[in-house]
Amino acid sequence: MKPYVELKYITKRFPGVLALDAVNFNVMPGEIHALLGENGAGKTVLTNILSGRYDLNEGEIFIQGERIDPSKWSARAALDRGIGMVYQDFMLVEEHTVLENIALADLSIPFIPDFDQIRKTIADFGTKYQLDVDPDAKIWQLSVSEKQRVEIIKALMHGSKILIMDEPTAVLTPQEADELFKIVKKLAKEGTSIIFISHKLPEVFEICDRITVLRKGEYIGTVNVADTNEKDLAKMMVGREVFLQTEKAKYKPGLPVLVLKNISALSDRRIKALNNLSLTVHESEIFGIAGVSGNGQKELAEVITGLRPITNGNIHVNGNDITENTPRKAIKEGIGHIPDDRIGMGVVPDLGMPKSMVLKNYKESRFSFKGIFLKKAEITNYTKKLIKKFNIKTSGMSSPVKLLSGGNLQKVILAREISEEPCMMVAVHPTQGLDIGATEFVRDTLEKQRVDGAAILLISEDLEELMAVSDRIGVIYEGEIMDIMLTKDTTIEDLGLKMTGGSHVAA
Repeated sequence: MKPYVELKYITKRFPGVLALDAVNFNVMPGEIHALLGENGAGKTVLTNILSGRYDLNEGEIFIQGERIDPSKWSARAALDRGIGMVYQDFMLVEEHTVLENIALADLSIPFIPDFDQIRKTIADFGTKYQLDVDPDAKIWQLSVSEKQRVEIIKALMHGSKILIMDEPTAVLTPQEADELFKIVKKLAKEGTSIIFISHKLPEVFEICDRITVLRKGEYIGTVNVADTNEKDLAKMMVGREVFLQTEKAKYKPGLPVLVLKNISALSDRRIKALNNLSLTVHESEIFGIAGVSGNGQKELAEVITGLRPITNGNIHVNGNDITENTPRKAIKEGIGHIPDDRIGMGVVPDLGMPKSMVLKNYKESRFSFKGIFLKKAEITNYTKKLIKKFNIKTSGMSSPVKLLSGGNLQKVILAREISEEPCMMVAVHPTQGLDIGATEFVRDTLEKQRVDGAAILLISEDLEELMAVSDRIGVIYEGEIMDIMLTKDTTIEDLGLKMTGGSHVAA
C-alpha cells in the first residue's frame, strides 16, 4: 500500500531560523499517525506546509503518489485535495456567530447561505458526535472548549481525506476526549488519514498506529506504537530523560490567603455564571478546580483577578476586603495570573521581551520616571536575568513575543508573574498545549511557589494534572462548588462522576 501523503526532505527557513531541516514524513490511508515533538520542534510548520499555508524552501510533496507542483500549492489547493486542519489557534471570526463562522468556512455554501440548513447540520453534528454548541452565540462569548468544538465541526463538514488535528484534546474533558477518539477511529476505519499532534502520550498510545518524532526541526524517527513506550518517546522528543511525575513536598497548609464567600457573577451573556460560590485557599497549597468547561471556571478566575465584577458576596485576600475588585487592586494585593489565552490576554503580541516583562509593574520607580518615561537599560537588564533564569528561548530581545513557541511564551508569563513574588496565583490551564519538557517546567515552577508559601488556584480540565499537582480539589458545577476533597482521598473516576453534578458540600 502506498502512502496517501508523503513529504520528502522538507526544508523551511524563516529569517534567522531553520525551522525544518530535510524532514521526511508519510501517512498511510486510514492511518492515525502521531506527530510529536517539543514546542518549536517544527510540527506546526510541517503541517502548515502540507495544508498550503506555508511555502517550502526545499523538498517534495506527494498526494496519492502524485508529485505536487510547489508553485501551485496553496491553502485552497490543499482543501481541494481533501486536506483539512483543526488548528490549535482558532481560525474564527470573534464578532460573528457560530452559524456565520460555519458558513464562511464552507466553500460549497452559496453567496446567500441557507442558515436553516446550516443550523440543522450543526445540530446533527452536535447530536451525532456530542459537539454541542449554540449556533447563535458569538465566538467571543464561547469558552475555549466551545471554540474548539466549532473548529472540529468545520473540519468534519469539509469531508477531508487527510485530517490534521493539532492538539484537539487540549481543551476537552476526558469524557469529551473519549467521544473525539470514537470519531477519529470511525473516520480512520472509513479510510480517512489522521495526522494527530499531541503532547499527551497516553492518548497517543490509545489511538495512534505510528509515531513520528521531530526535534529542533530535524527528523528523529518513526516507530510503531506497539514497539515503544512513554519513557523512550519522551527521551526522543527532549533528548534527555524526562520525569513525568512532579515531586511534591508534604502538604502543610498555612493561613488562609484567598477567601470567597457566597460569590455570584454574570457571564458575558448576562447569565448567572457563579452562584453563591465559596472557597478558601491557604498558604503553601495548590487548590485545584475540576469541572466540565463552561461551568463558571472562566468567571471565577476573572472575579479573583479583578477582570469581572461580582453581583453578590465578599472577596478577602490576606484579610483585606477587595470585594470591589479591579485588575490594579488585584495586582497591588499580590495576585498573579496565568490566563488560559496566552496571546489574547497573557501578553501584547507585538511587544518585544523587555516591555512584555514589565507590563504589570512598569510604573514602579525602578523601571520608569514617575511612571511615564521608561528606564530602558534597567528593563533590559531585568529581562535578561529572567530569560536566563527561566531558560526562555527567543530569537532576539526586540522580536515580538507572538513569534515564540507556546512553551516559551508561557515561560514569559510565568517569569513576569512569579518575579513579583505573588502571595496568590491564579493559574488557568497553565500547561495546555505544552510539550513534555515545558509541562515539566511549569508544574515544577508551581510546586516551588507552593513550597515558598504561595497560595495557588489551579483551574484545569486535565484531571491527571489536577491529581498530580493539587493538594485539594474542588468540583465546580453550574457555578457552584459541589464538593471539596483531599487529592489523596479521591480518584479520576470519582472526579469525572462529580463533575456532572452532585450534593453540595460547604467550603
